[in-house]
Amino acid sequence: MALALVIGNKAYSSWSLRPWLAMKMAGLNFEEVLIPLAQPGTKAAMLKNAPNGQVPVLHHDGVTVWESLAILEYVNETLAEGRLWPEERSARALARAISAEMHGGFGALRSHCPMNVRRRLESYPLTQDAARDVARIEAIWRDARLRYGQGGPFLFGAFSNADAMFAPVVNRLHFYALPVAPETRAYMDSVLGLPPNMQWRADAALEPWVIADSERY
Repeated sequence: MALALVIGNKAYSSWSLRPWLAMKMAGLNFEEVLIPLAQPGTKAAMLKNAPNGQVPVLHHDGVTVWESLAILEYVNETLAEGRLWPEERSARALARAISAEMHGGFGALRSHCPMNVRRRLESYPLTQDAARDVARIEAIWRDARLRYGQGGPFLFGAFSNADAMFAPVVNRLHFYALPVAPETRAYMDSVLGLPPNMQWRADAALEPWVIADSERY
């Protein structure tokens, strides 16, 4: 496998979407290997690809990289000629900071509204903790757009790894029909309208697997 990305179900695997979307937006050609989640052989299959036994995993010319943020850094440095982070230093620093916050935070929203891009658009009541997560996410997006977003529709103008990191949250806010500010909705529409993101959702619609815990209405 010269370049391959191992992912989970497109309907549910938020972590898999992040590097997949960034790699597609960078114009990279790669093999896609899908391991269905929550199946009898899932863990064994994952352990064959990465020592942490999770997806996503990147394989590139004998190098194995796991964890979404690490994959994004590797792709930016090795395969995308630095195009996946903002060029300006302060913008790049902020992009990395909010991406790390996304990687380690917002647990209430994650658990309360698991990613499901096949979910019918129907409003869903939030817990106080999940609502606080949404408020913080909106503040992050608003700040990045105000400071660095003048050159395009994304957080730092042009698409970056920061947008890839927040893409699953965009899906959550959309598919759970959560109320957001108009500027938040405009940014969400830009991410939702990306052709690779649309393809991801189309592929997810064809998957046969169902994980009951992620089917919340």
